Amino acid sequence: MSDITARKRIWGWWFFDWASQPYNTLILTFIFGPYFASIVTENFISQGMESGLAKARAQAYWGYGLAISGILIAILAPILGALADGTGKRMPWVWAFSIMYIFGASMLWYTEPEGFDVTTTLIFFGIGLVGMECATIFTNAMLPTLGTKEEIGVISGTGWAFGYIGGVLALAIMLLAFQAGDSGKTMIGISPAFGLDPEVKEDTRIVGPLTSLWFVVFMFPFFLWVRERSEPNDVPHSFLKAVKGLSNTLIKLPTHPSLLAYLSSSMFYRDALNGMYIFGGIYALGVLDWSIMQVGIFGIVAALTGALFAWVGGKADQTFGPKPLIITCILILLLTAILVVGLSREAVFGIPIETTSQLPDVLFFVAGGLIGAGGGALQSASRTMVVLQSNPERMTEAFGLYALSGKATTFLAPALIALASDISGSQRLGVTPLIALFIISLILLIWVKPTGDPSQWSASS
Repeated sequence: MSDITARKRIWGWWFFDWASQPYNTLILTFIFGPYFASIVTENFISQGMESGLAKARAQAYWGYGLAISGILIAILAPILGALADGTGKRMPWVWAFSIMYIFGASMLWYTEPEGFDVTTTLIFFGIGLVGMECATIFTNAMLPTLGTKEEIGVISGTGWAFGYIGGVLALAIMLLAFQAGDSGKTMIGISPAFGLDPEVKEDTRIVGPLTSLWFVVFMFPFFLWVRERSEPNDVPHSFLKAVKGLSNTLIKLPTHPSLLAYLSSSMFYRDALNGMYIFGGIYALGVLDWSIMQVGIFGIVAALTGALFAWVGGKADQTFGPKPLIITCILILLLTAILVVGLSREAVFGIPIETTSQLPDVLFFVAGGLIGAGGGALQSASRTMVVLQSNPERMTEAFGLYALSGKATTFLAPALIALASDISGSQRLGVTPLIALFIISLILLIWVKPTGDPSQWSASS
């Protein structure tokens, strides 16, 4: 531990964001999600279903799969956080969930169109997603040990920016070397690397092994440079005792109104933001008739703005604090959600346009930039806010509760989108629940104190 400088430890922590971000960028949003939707849509159409309904049904299936994964994460997150705080051990959990990430991502290679099985595919995807989300709980809980309260906003923001850059680079590699367009060539006009066959979608399915390999390689700095500090509560701890400790924390939450209000608010705005990320590519594929390559380019735009504004947001966080930054980002994302719902190939906010018009495409790229900018800064500031609102002696449990608050309704947004898509038979109308979620989150922020209430924690510790 004495041989590892504080700067190296921060860089090692940043590398978790760099290593894990491609699961969000490549699999969840811009490559595999649209691939899943396109294959399911084609299968429904081959069975005689009308095209628009088939697209909405495919979006619904993706939403139901995400809802189930979200419920599992919501159940696991706070219990695991309490258990880790009780033992003082976080790193073994990072190892365990990293293995899940690697396995789940790798197995997506076996989702060829011929014999495509929705259930098996969503199980593989869910294993990787649970691994990524749960590992993040334990790495986030290390944030307070990396610097002072004045420094953690910049550390968090730079980490998010670094992660976004990793996601952009991984996505660029995917588009330049592997993903074929309609011509059978990649973006730079070459055949997919390693002789991958676009006919059986090997050029797209390689996204799973690529994401897995990326994680393996770039987690080395994290495991080399990040060490747990010895803690006085570093003792064996039972599962039942962890659950009891968590129950006590939950019972006492109403006595910490600022934290309770913040967890409630973040529950809704992170849910809505995740909905934007998760369904953005599928929406563009179905509503605007984009190709997966176009969706990938859209992803690069969103990730680049995300990287820039996560870094800028870290500076703003340090100057103004996280709460004003969170409010600003939510307002930007709310307006962006309204913009997205107003777009279609035939009209913009109900005003008819030529079906050959590029206006919806341009506006959707603008929306992608705004989603990246607002989302990057929002997620960075959210990590800082958790630290300011929480008991420093129960930080992993706090991030477990933060994950719980994020996942308690994260399954709800995909489920609402799935239901709205099913009922309306329209992908465009299917994403309208996101607008309501952002509005609710803004209302709940009224009761959040900018720096929490540390005196209450001292009194109750």
